[in-house]
Amino acid sequence: MRGIWFLATVGLAAAEDGLDGWLRYARLPDDILNQAKVPTTIVALNDTQTSPIYVAGQELQKGIRGILGKTLDVAHEYSEGPSVIVGTIEAFVNSGGVIDALDLEEDGFWLNTQGDTVEIIGQNDRGALYGTFEYLSMLGQGNFTEVAYATNPSASIRWVNQWDNMDGTIERGYAGLSIFFKDNATVSNMTRISEYARLLASIRVNGIIINNVNANPIILSDENIAGLKKIADAMRPWGIRIGISLNFASPQTFGGLNTFDPLDESVITWWSNITSKLYEHVPDLAGYLVKANSEGQPGPLTYNRTLSDGANLFAKAVEPHGGIVMFRAFVYDSVTLNESNWKDDRANAAVDFFRDLDDKFDDNVIVQVKYGPIDFQVREPPSPLFAHLQQTASAIELQVSQEYLGQQCHLVYLPPLWKTVLDFDLRVDGEKSVIGTDILSGKRFNKKLTGYAGVVNVGLNTTWLGSHLAMSNLYAYGRLAWDPTDDSVAMLQAWTRLTFGLDETVLDTITQMSMESWPAYENYTGNLGIQTLTDITGPHYGPNPQSMDNNPWGQWTRADSDSIGMDRTVWNGTGYSGQYPAEIAAQFEAIESTPEDLLLWFHHVPYTHVLRSGKTVIQHFYDAHYAGAETAASFPGRWAQLHGRIDAQRFNETAFRLEYQAGHAIVWRDAINEFYANTSGIADERGRVGDHPWRVEAEHMQLSGYKVTGVTPFEVASGLRIVQTVDNETTASVSATLDYPAGTYDLAVAYYDLYEGKAEYELFLNDESLGSWVGDLEERLGYTLTRGIDGHSATRITFKGVDIKEGDVVRIETLPNGRETAPLDYLAVLPPGVVD
Repeated sequence: MRGIWFLATVGLAAAEDGLDGWLRYARLPDDILNQAKVPTTIVALNDTQTSPIYVAGQELQKGIRGILGKTLDVAHEYSEGPSVIVGTIEAFVNSGGVIDALDLEEDGFWLNTQGDTVEIIGQNDRGALYGTFEYLSMLGQGNFTEVAYATNPSASIRWVNQWDNMDGTIERGYAGLSIFFKDNATVSNMTRISEYARLLASIRVNGIIINNVNANPIILSDENIAGLKKIADAMRPWGIRIGISLNFASPQTFGGLNTFDPLDESVITWWSNITSKLYEHVPDLAGYLVKANSEGQPGPLTYNRTLSDGANLFAKAVEPHGGIVMFRAFVYDSVTLNESNWKDDRANAAVDFFRDLDDKFDDNVIVQVKYGPIDFQVREPPSPLFAHLQQTASAIELQVSQEYLGQQCHLVYLPPLWKTVLDFDLRVDGEKSVIGTDILSGKRFNKKLTGYAGVVNVGLNTTWLGSHLAMSNLYAYGRLAWDPTDDSVAMLQAWTRLTFGLDETVLDTITQMSMESWPAYENYTGNLGIQTLTDITGPHYGPNPQSMDNNPWGQWTRADSDSIGMDRTVWNGTGYSGQYPAEIAAQFEAIESTPEDLLLWFHHVPYTHVLRSGKTVIQHFYDAHYAGAETAASFPGRWAQLHGRIDAQRFNETAFRLEYQAGHAIVWRDAINEFYANTSGIADERGRVGDHPWRVEAEHMQLSGYKVTGVTPFEVASGLRIVQTVDNETTASVSATLDYPAGTYDLAVAYYDLYEGKAEYELFLNDESLGSWVGDLEERLGYTLTRGIDGHSATRITFKGVDIKEGDVVRIETLPNGRETAPLDYLAVLPPGVVD
């Protein structure tokens, strides 16, 4: 190939709301446009308006007009002369085109930009559409390199899952209500659904499950089946096949039978009939997703049947129609697990439930396996189940929606985390068995039905995921499902160019921040393999380390006053390490060979255990949490340097979230460090934990209309106490005289923003107002709402560059509202460079 990438600094663009994602087709700068070369005509070798080929022609016209400012006509018959021609191999050859034999697999495509004609040739319609988006992506990035190559997907299943409820809410969704459902019915307006399909097609996703795995049987009503047809019709032109999640007990709870036993003939007949009805309305229905016998969901174990009996019930129903069944491996006991039993371990569950069933599943069943053995944690080892399913098709379940990872309110770029699993070599039978390239590709165990399921949970928010920067994760998910060897930085930079333009400062800043974001989040939430130390019995958002233990959910740390970590060895622990193939099992069995970023996942050690760095485990905890919070604190300032280089709306919306993250990272840092300092009784050797000389605690201020209270958990308050108004309707205030040296400081007010209330606040210095705000984060951020004063509602607002001198008086005046009693934690008076 020959050519170069053209880069330039571009001017400020008009305001954008994020609806177009990375498909903005923004006009290239003039100096780059001068280098562009594009044929004069588009030929789409299909004139059926619902065909992906026809859609590709329209997309080419739209994209070239936006990027290059040229309007090309679209024809549907091949002719001599320069053109952008898009179609299938069959259509291209039948129209008179000449092309060498191409080694294309299903959904693969050929892209040739050499010469006067651009050839975009797909193995099928979808492949041609994917090639179209690839060509437009090159143009949109100012990449006029001449290329000629074929590319094929690594796996046949590249699906997304939506956890949308029939009432319009979304479980673990952080960007508004459902685009698919409202009031227990499918929506009537298909606009956002079609737009979502377009985004998914551009990253080569070929299927979607549109409803929650915790399924409501009402999706099978006649009205909703008719609605599914409309949804399928809206997504089909983009090459997206829809599927649905099923509730295992539907024959009983919805169909009126007295059983849902998967071996009962009446149940088998019921599912066969409902499946036939579905396929009458949606002939290309992709199939079913089933969550069974997990977290209260019904399943075959109710009748002492096997999980394979349950999966095969649905497999036989869809098989005549060409459908498949995705059966989740997320099966575990959340009722009777007992932490006091040293051998109990939720991590063992998937292998324990599935390994003896490997040859029992029908050929059109795919077992959908979460990337780690617990639940989308900030770091987990790869699920060993991938090594055990040698005769059963498998797919990996990744989560774009940041359930445990900041819920799109924290910048966390996820591909580096995903790559720790996709690039992992399980060494099955001593042979190369890399999860991404060998197992999920189907090559290692000779499987054709393998692949990827990404839990996305877009909503009605115009940014789709609630955060502009979070969209990089959706983009990269599609890229990795196509090619798991794709590079995290390369994917990120392609997304950045397409989303924000070609400005090199923008590119460098977003790249650096994003690549630092997951390590930072791991540092300030839970490191050394201890998991995300969040509230696992609640929203999975803010800090609450004690919620990890003393319950049957099984996300234990087994922390006590002397030691911490799960002993998952064979010789002394739960035996989990022995679920891996021999080479990997031996590595994880010994502390000496276990990677330290998974130390506490596999081993129970004293807080004083010395790491390779020379630090003890507890000191590493302290240091890592401070380091992570410092990284997050740097994000707002780095983003601020992009002012004027990004349109105002997206710049301001992102700046707000990064400022919020910087404050919430400190909440995390302090809560985790305070908890483990209290639990272990070991002080931070650097004297930081519990010592905040730049803070004025609210409970030590002069109070008017306020009272001092405790909080639960205790560690989410700086001095273990806060203040709340004495009622929910009377104006109140706190004040203090400052004794800091004269200088310029940032003033940060730590408070709690609860659901069902919008308290009002105003900060004064010597009776001069510095600014006011309202406790309305429930309307500005998408994290799971909370009614409590806790680590989820804890937040800060910062007023920068305030000149103060010793003896100045600060005052915060408040007006409570609803449940929000204007709770305050502290005021931080921060010199330059201090993060506290």
